[in-house]
Amino acid sequence: MQEQQLIPNLFRTEFSKIVSVLCKSIGFSNIHLAEDIASDTFLIATETWSLKGIPDNPKAWLYAVAKNKAKDHFKRNSLFSKKIVPEISSKQETEYDIDIDLSDENIEDSQLKMLFTVCNPLLSTEAQVSLALRVLCGFGIEEIASALLTSKSTINKRLQRAKSSYRKHDIQLELPDPNELKERQENVLTIIYLLFNEGYYSSTAENKVRKHLCLEAMRLLYLFIDHYNIPKANALMGLFCFHASRFSARADEMGKPILYENQNREQWDKELIQKGEHYLHQSAIGNVISKYHLEATIAYWHTKPEEHELKWEKILQLYNHLLQIEYSPVVALNRTYALSRANSKEEAIKEALKIDLKNNHLYHVLLADLYKGIDQQLELKHLKIALSFVKTNNERQLIEAKLEKANRKE
Repeated sequence: MQEQQLIPNLFRTEFSKIVSVLCKSIGFSNIHLAEDIASDTFLIATETWSLKGIPDNPKAWLYAVAKNKAKDHFKRNSLFSKKIVPEISSKQETEYDIDIDLSDENIEDSQLKMLFTVCNPLLSTEAQVSLALRVLCGFGIEEIASALLTSKSTINKRLQRAKSSYRKHDIQLELPDPNELKERQENVLTIIYLLFNEGYYSSTAENKVRKHLCLEAMRLLYLFIDHYNIPKANALMGLFCFHASRFSARADEMGKPILYENQNREQWDKELIQKGEHYLHQSAIGNVISKYHLEATIAYWHTKPEEHELKWEKILQLYNHLLQIEYSPVVALNRTYALSRANSKEEAIKEALKIDLKNNHLYHVLLADLYKGIDQQLELKHLKIALSFVKTNNERQLIEAKLEKANRKE
């Protein structure tokens, strides 16, 4: 059972590291080989660990197998002499002396270069994000499709076209110059943002908070900030810290989610909140206010006590500004909840009915909450509709509990 949990987690964090280092050694045009070698490494781990048990240092074991598998592959495969040797001959003294350096320093350097290489403007934004989520963050095809709200077949086609385009144009694994950085940084931050959100707001996992995904996103963002300390990145890190501060309070002992208003605030991580405030302060340099600034400030106000007289009014104003910068039905939905707290449920209901999220269970859960104490029949109606759209058992149980409580009312 232990290896069943360990290997998927290691795949998420180590697959991309192995792929990045291999691409640095053999060229980005051979990314398909790097992925095959990394995948085979995890297949061997699954088979071996199930028979012999988990090694003392699983990551070191994976790296050793990946390194040996890469060298063995190059020796056996004719592709080595035909395509790879010309790329690396100037760097290597002997034909099979492939430099596969899996030190922490080289992994960080390789991943940072991979982060910007896959964000080359040669591809569409959608293709860049899809490729990065796959090779840098280790997302499965279904997870990418869910995160980007599209189909698995569309993601597969994007990935194939992206890799083909990179091979055709012989794109190298390297850092961009300052001018290119401005073109790519938005996509880089978007990728990291999507990775954190998949861990924090997963729509596909029973365990709604997958901490390892969030921590991986924070690690990549730390890596980015170490090299490019820009306001948007600091704002995003502030947002991550505020959200991560509530990890322990977001689920009960059985793993069931606990809604924000029911969380035990004593379980919030005060140190992470302070770090979030630090990064939010760092992000204030300059005149640009991005969506990350606004979302981080909203998260900051969520850390304040309920009795704070300005809390919900400030959050409502921030959502208004966020919708002006980048409209999203989900943001509009969140803004509606803030409106109900700052002004009234009646006003919030009028706004909620204008939002195009009729097939989203969260939309109907919110409407049910807004109708609570105003119209019991409409409260019940929207809870029943929400049940028809819910995707996970944990969320289904929460809605069923709300429905049972609503039915008990006289």
